[in-house]
Amino acid sequence: MKKKRIVIFFLLFALIGSLFVPLTAGAVDLGAVSQAVRQKDVDANAALLVNMTEDTIYYEKNAQQKVYPASITKVMTALLVLEAVDRGDLTLDTVITAGSETWMGIPADGSTQNIQIGENMTVRDLLYCLLLPSANEAANILAQTVSGRVASFVDLMNSRAVELGCTGTHFVNPHGIHDENHYTTCYDLYLIARHAMENETFRTIVSTDEYTVPATNMSEERHFANTNGLLTNKKYSGYVYDDCIGIKTGSTDAAGYCLLSAAERDGTVLISVVMGAETVVDSAGTHRKQFSESSALLKWGFDTFSYHTVMESTDPVAEVPVTLGIDVDSVLVAPAEGIQALLPNDVKSDAFTTTIEVVETVAAPVTKGQKLGTMTIYLQGQPYGSVDLVAIDDVEQSAFLAKKQEIEDFISSTWFKAALIVIGVIILVILLRLTVFRPRRRYGGRYTGSRRQRNYRGSRRRR
Repeated sequence: MKKKRIVIFFLLFALIGSLFVPLTAGAVDLGAVSQAVRQKDVDANAALLVNMTEDTIYYEKNAQQKVYPASITKVMTALLVLEAVDRGDLTLDTVITAGSETWMGIPADGSTQNIQIGENMTVRDLLYCLLLPSANEAANILAQTVSGRVASFVDLMNSRAVELGCTGTHFVNPHGIHDENHYTTCYDLYLIARHAMENETFRTIVSTDEYTVPATNMSEERHFANTNGLLTNKKYSGYVYDDCIGIKTGSTDAAGYCLLSAAERDGTVLISVVMGAETVVDSAGTHRKQFSESSALLKWGFDTFSYHTVMESTDPVAEVPVTLGIDVDSVLVAPAEGIQALLPNDVKSDAFTTTIEVVETVAAPVTKGQKLGTMTIYLQGQPYGSVDLVAIDDVEQSAFLAKKQEIEDFISSTWFKAALIVIGVIILVILLRLTVFRPRRRYGGRYTGSRRQRNYRGSRRRR
């Protein structure tokens, strides 16, 4: 029974502790506290910018709105193939023979590397064909390799999307050829990309500007460039962004021009999603906005956001009464660590408010750094994060006060009071037995009558 109570206590403690998990900036409307965010606009149907390192949203426009992913679909396809590699089902050097479903559902005008049924190619080379020139048939070949059938692989895509937290995504194929039932959202694409970018092989492939596939049993060597204009000028010139490290282009008539991109600066990775941008042709030439808007958004994110110090760890914020201390009746508490918030540079410190919860009292000894409460930070009235409040000094215990308290606690304890009651009851019972229920002495006995007969000295009447 005691073990059961302990388990319940720790479950309750964990539940309470979960209320103080720091939240990201995406939980609040940054436009209400930042002019830089309020004035930012991306020329596309939908867009999202997230700090992948901190999982913090910088900017969003229709981020939960339904969009068509086009060839950005292939990020999920590559992720599932690489997860099969991680499980040991395949290796990057496994040679695959293009199967019967290689060209299933692919129109003649789709992007391709002309991989033929029966052609042999490694998993690595197929992934490069999939992600750099966006070969649709490579998606089918890899899907059939992992799941046996393309349809089974599509089921896997949908179940994996749910596992990653996607709530607005449904796949119909592994390549992204348009279908009304093949859709996603900017935020779901971020969730998929974030997970994919944690795979080193995926990162290497999507950051490669060009690649050569060796000659196969049915083709001379293939040399191609990445379609991501932020990485290289070989396909589209004038858009290279030096901090870019990937990820994938996509376009169909229904989807418009799209780009899922990532950039890294000083160890921070940002992921940008721009969906439904336009390509404008004028006297100055062709202007591909999926690239220009993406690079501008990434640069804006790096330049606009930084860490703000909300509270120094040395600043006392409250005082807690102390009992049993030597010449001390209170101790100051301060944040266990400095509180920093990743926010636009124009956010003022007065945009933050705090609430403090500390214990009513603490008994000495108190150790410096001992947790005595919690501070919760709010931005625009929404919880932004929290930090433990700890004692900033040691407080020694008074031996006299401690012994006095021990005696008082002993006297006031429930079991001691119960013992006094038991002792009182015992004394009462003894007194009652000695007084009220004491046996009385009886005179005479069993043979008194017979004794009287023997002592009778009268005479009998004769008849």
